[in-house]
Amino acid sequence: MASVTNFNPHGVFLPLFLVLAATATATTRPYPFLPRPRVRSVVQSNYFTNPANAPGILRMHFHDCFVRGCDGSILLDGPNSEKTAIPNQSLRGFNVIEEAKTQLEIACPLTVSCADILALAARDFVVLTGGPWWPVLLGRLDGRISLASNVDLPEPTDSVAVQKQRFAAKYLNTQDLVVLAAGHTIGTVGCGVFRDRFFNYKNTGSPDPTINPNFVPQIQSQCPLNGNAATRVTLDLGSEGQFDTSYLNNLRFGRGVLESDQFLWNDPETRSIVERLLGLRFPFLPFGPEFARSMSKMSLTEVKTGLDGEIRRVCSAIN
Repeated sequence: MASVTNFNPHGVFLPLFLVLAATATATTRPYPFLPRPRVRSVVQSNYFTNPANAPGILRMHFHDCFVRGCDGSILLDGPNSEKTAIPNQSLRGFNVIEEAKTQLEIACPLTVSCADILALAARDFVVLTGGPWWPVLLGRLDGRISLASNVDLPEPTDSVAVQKQRFAAKYLNTQDLVVLAAGHTIGTVGCGVFRDRFFNYKNTGSPDPTINPNFVPQIQSQCPLNGNAATRVTLDLGSEGQFDTSYLNNLRFGRGVLESDQFLWNDPETRSIVERLLGLRFPFLPFGPEFARSMSKMSLTEVKTGLDGEIRRVCSAIN
């Protein structure tokens, strides 16, 4: 487990006029240095209380950025908000973001957006699992629209071609796709999402033949056919909760839990990227720095600035 001293002591808090025009318009809203230590303190306490918050917040940040951009819309309550969409019903960690927001509102009212808090928290949780630190540019505004009907997230059965299309729509390339998917190194998933693949793949009555035969009983024992669909299992067996390349190595041996993940090894282009991240093919790609780069890039997806957003008083409701 990474110690808290792994946090980079120098936060980068710059307005988003440094962001490419493709992702945002300019903002000159000043930002204090206050967010970094307060968000970090909340993250640390919630990580040590419940380490599952780390993959939970990382996933939440991803889901937020992939629907209407990184604008905190995933945090809004409502009968038809993004939270209510099926892929988001298993998200957890909303209390962590709200706790950080409460502290910041007391110290510095209407200054730090919920979208920025989520971006900072995702980074800080990754660091606590042994992952890389990356600079989080601040200045995002919170969106006012959150609709379940807008949720169109990557599916666990998506082919590589479909995954590429989804990521390209967010200005993310194939290397970003593979690197960000490898965030599953600290992830978990509900049995109901993938169980058919291990018992009745495409109604064949048998497991997916591309799965390593020795891996099948391991998953079947954790996710029995008639067991609780909400039971969660790790996506990186053997290295649970630790940020490393074990998840990528598992793909080499047919031990990917999700079909969409295993496809990354079966496709020649994405396989070569996996091999480079594992140091099996030149030129090598160092996983930690590449993950940091792709996360920083994703966190600037379609951010709200100017009149497009606001700074919420509470993260679960618009002002």
